[in-house]
Amino acid sequence: MDAGDGGGRDYPPKTPPPPKKPVAPPFPNPPKPKGRVATRDRRRVMMANRRGANWPLERRDWTPAVARRRVLDRLREWGYQPAEDAVGAVVALLVETAMADGGTRVSLHLTDDEQRVLVLVLNHCPGMAPSSSDRFMKDLVALGVTECGTESGEDGRRLWALLDLRGGAPALPVSAGP
Repeated sequence: MDAGDGGGRDYPPKTPPPPKKPVAPPFPNPPKPKGRVATRDRRRVMMANRRGANWPLERRDWTPAVARRRVLDRLREWGYQPAEDAVGAVVALLVETAMADGGTRVSLHLTDDEQRVLVLVLNHCPGMAPSSSDRFMKDLVALGVTECGTESGEDGRRLWALLDLRGGAPALPVSAGP
């Protein structure tokens, strides 16, 4: 088939090139999860090269007493002579504070190193805002604890106290008589 002079079509017809798709630039910041507290990256609880124990505990009325007994029994098993009232009061305060945050369980972690014992309680309520109240810290200091703290993260809120057992245990403060 000849198109002749002047005016036929080209065979086969030319198809236009596909339109060019612009390259999308990467997002400047990844989307943040909604409803969670932004925290710094931190590791999970780790104890290396030292003795340690941990117990998962249900959130019940008797949990502080169970935690107190377990810590005191383990400290005696490790050869310490803890002041039962002082250590028991610290453990009970840590557990009661963690339980007050909500959730169905808490976990109690214990480790020692050179006559010092770390008691850490985790409440397993992820996404909690850091506590703005320093009442918990004041209560621990009133019980004779010199090093303590609280942190919030993806695994929940951590409450901890470091007890120096070189002199037996932290002593309960003696109130001055009138």
